Amino acid sequence: MDTTVKTHDITNSVAGAGPAAEGLQPFLHDAVVTLYAPSFAVSHPDGQIAGGADGFYHGDSRALARLTVEADGITIAPVHGALDGADRAAFRGVLRGLGEETPDPAVTLHRRRHVTPGLLEETLEVGNAGRRHVRVRLIVTAATDLAPMERVKTGNRQSPATATAIEDGLGWSRDSFAVRLTSAPAPAAVEPETGRLEYEIELAPGSAWTAVLRCDAAHEDGDQFPAPPADSVPWRTPRLRSADRRFDHWLSQSAADLDRLRLADPERPADQFLAAGAPWFLTLFGRDSLWAARMLLPLGTDLAAGTLRTLARRQGAVSDRDTEEQPGKILHEVRRATQRFDDGFALPARYYGTVDATPLWVTLLHDSWRWGLAPDQVEQLLPHAESALAWMRDHGDADGDGFLEYIDHTGRGLANQGWKDSGDSIRHRDGRLAASPIALCEVQAYAYEAARGGADLLRAFGRPGADEWEEWAGRLRDRFRSRFWVEDERGPYPAVALDRDKRPVDSVTSGFGHLLGTGLLDRDESALLAARLSTPDLDSGHGLRTLSSDSVGYNPYGYHIGSVWPHDTAIAVHGLIRAGFPAAAASLAEGLLTASAGFDARLPELFAGHGSASGASPSPYPASCRPQAWAAASSVMVLQSVLGLTADVPGGTITVAPAFAEAYRPLKVEGFDIAGGRLDIAVDADGTAHIEAPEGLEVKREHATPR
Repeated sequence: MDTTVKTHDITNSVAGAGPAAEGLQPFLHDAVVTLYAPSFAVSHPDGQIAGGADGFYHGDSRALARLTVEADGITIAPVHGALDGADRAAFRGVLRGLGEETPDPAVTLHRRRHVTPGLLEETLEVGNAGRRHVRVRLIVTAATDLAPMERVKTGNRQSPATATAIEDGLGWSRDSFAVRLTSAPAPAAVEPETGRLEYEIELAPGSAWTAVLRCDAAHEDGDQFPAPPADSVPWRTPRLRSADRRFDHWLSQSAADLDRLRLADPERPADQFLAAGAPWFLTLFGRDSLWAARMLLPLGTDLAAGTLRTLARRQGAVSDRDTEEQPGKILHEVRRATQRFDDGFALPARYYGTVDATPLWVTLLHDSWRWGLAPDQVEQLLPHAESALAWMRDHGDADGDGFLEYIDHTGRGLANQGWKDSGDSIRHRDGRLAASPIALCEVQAYAYEAARGGADLLRAFGRPGADEWEEWAGRLRDRFRSRFWVEDERGPYPAVALDRDKRPVDSVTSGFGHLLGTGLLDRDESALLAARLSTPDLDSGHGLRTLSSDSVGYNPYGYHIGSVWPHDTAIAVHGLIRAGFPAAAASLAEGLLTASAGFDARLPELFAGHGSASGASPSPYPASCRPQAWAAASSVMVLQSVLGLTADVPGGTITVAPAFAEAYRPLKVEGFDIAGGRLDIAVDADGTAHIEAPEGLEVKREHATPR
């Protein structure tokens, strides 16, 4: 989802918002993000919305770019700011010197923020705990540029929108987007030219003054993807109590964030999916939404079903060079309008430039069936699965060599179309960039898993083609073994990709983790990769580096060339457990827990790859989204891996094989969901497991066998 390589980002600025740093993408590492999709607010740690990517956003448009609070002639010193769940935050400050008789603060400002769809509400409370009667003029300044999201991200300076005076506040509008900021009580003065709302406040000792600011934002044609009802969460929310409270906190914060990342398909509002992340990607993304739904399968299949159906309604039907649409292909992203980053880089509103979403869609359908998705719902989606499988054969393998590859045919789209989609992400070990078309190693694993899973579905539901797809998968496995494997001083490993000339792109990457447990590798090959993932050039101590620190071009701040992505590490943890390597999985999981504590349990999209040897806490990647759906959902995948939890509802079984639970025992999880029934698992300090499962399912208790 990266756009940093082709764009020239600047820190956005509007009237009164301070100077802009041209050519630089806005940083977010210290931002406070309050979220209720499709709306969110981004502010400084002190609560001020003032420059850069700060703002209140709704539906991919910035409704406010500035909302600051000042006291005339008095410094407001920030003392505390924190999130409360996902959609609320609070900030406290001291009005220095006002009403003070001792060194103790006397007059304080408490600013409470709450975001709901289309609405930002700010409650301002000035309290006087001193013994003196005080007077102060409070000044709220608001401004906006009504900019679309990609203009904020690229930093191109936007003209400020002109404010008009409305009853008790200010209003702005441009094209079909309208914003209103009102106050109760009404301000003493409203100045549209400067965007100022002024309040004359008098406080007796022990008294307080309160005002509520409401900013309403709406597109004339409604929300592209609306928020579903608050009480319609499509999964069972788990409760974890473990010996490691970091784990409990990570899961709890993740659950709150995931709840507020929910969006609905307007074509069928009962179908929900997860937006990818805030601020840059708060919309439908094929790859991200599929992975997040897959990670949450232990909590129920409703989210997966909604995600599958939402994407199936938009599945490719024709060949369109401009949008990269092809028959059977699953899309990359959907926006309200074309995103224009610069003269050479633009993405259409509905963009299909992804090589991996299509096999991931098939695998999610297969896994949902195994976790208990109702057979009639599975059967309704099988024609879409058949179309997706056909895309892998007929379009994904454009040159007929048996591998899935990609190339940007438009010259304006994403140069790389796997999950590492920045322009410099696929490179040889000596730093040279790979030339397209490119066949990624993990995409071949996704395709193999999709073909095998698709065959299982076709056979189970009496549809033709199962044998054909099993044979196709077998040929892919053989080709992968003969073409992808290379060797260095440490031994054999798979190249990250094949380039235009079918030469292995020999860099060492975190992509190894995506191959494990898919069936593409045999036991000995899996052991080689498990060992590689455990070495310090990849295992940073905070998670997996996307590129080995021994590689030319390694950059701990590189988007895909040295940073750590939580979802990437969680996929590796799960793959290692599936392949039988719990010790390597335990190390990576511990790294994520350490990182989660460094980010107050809200893991970002990615963070810097310096590693634990450089510091106890990870350094942020400054422009990272936070929260991000698959980073939050990673907490559930790690928990599933700790317990060795798998489901085969069609076969009538659940398997629990605690693989590396020692560090978290005793632990108790309440609220897994299997086929609509509740599953609770407790593991005592001595390793004894207690399982309460839905009726009709046999529980298999196994001990993981380390390899």
